Amino acid sequence: MAKCAICDKAVYFGNAVSHSHRRSNKTWKANVKSVRVKTPQGNKRMYVCTSCLRSGKVERV
Repeated sequence: MAKCAICDKAVYFGNAVSHSHRRSNKTWKANVKSVRVKTPQGNKRMYVCTSCLRSGKVERV
């Protein structure tokens, strides 16, 4: 899965614990979008998480 180019948010792992306390592996995936972003080197397409998009850390083209 992709990683945010701004804050490095990515997949993280843990356990899904049932009512009887049996545990299985679980992954949480970051909500990452491929967007065109304005950079000093020109416009680039990069993966950015939605929290960075909403907070205005990047400027979309």
